[in-house]
Amino acid sequence: MPGRLVLVRHGETEWSATGRHTGRTDVPLTDRGEAQARSLRPALEQMTVAGSWCSPLARARRTAELAGLTPEPDADLLEWDYGGWEGLTTPEIRERTGDAAWTVFRDGVVPGATPGETVEEVSARASRVLARVEPSLAEGDVVLVAHGHLLRILAATRLRQEPRFAAHLLLEPATLCLLDEEHGLPVVRGWNIEPPRD
Repeated sequence: MPGRLVLVRHGETEWSATGRHTGRTDVPLTDRGEAQARSLRPALEQMTVAGSWCSPLARARRTAELAGLTPEPDADLLEWDYGGWEGLTTPEIRERTGDAAWTVFRDGVVPGATPGETVEEVSARASRVLARVEPSLAEGDVVLVAHGHLLRILAATRLRQEPRFAAHLLLEPATLCLLDEEHGLPVVRGWNIEPPRD
């Protein structure tokens, strides 16, 4: 396959800097996040980009713009809908649940009036994205600019792993990941690559 799947997490926001679960809340990049997004441009300019897509949320769109891309928006690239856990940190959720080992990948989101999505529902969205971009991979690299948890689940799905495998794939703001193929198998060519920054 000529092209690689290039995953780009958006730059830093105030919520990501403080570890708050940031699903559908449309928070902007910080000044540092904007600088991080600009630092992605040289690496992306060296690629043969056959297509690019991004989450419609402002933090992903702005990251793509500053990185020199003109992506198509794709609602399936939205971050995990955390329901009632939106805006809370993992320690806050652990305190509320009384479970000192709670994680979103293992335990999911809050039940009740605002249940959010299951990890399987996020994986289903990721599968739709992968199916849509597959034809473009025959012509070159495909860049997806989105969010930490969604991209981790998308990578697990691409690698033919269970969605919860994503818990083992750390992904920092404004980093690049390269998914490729070798001998007909999906592989990780590079993960959580931070470009040079001032």
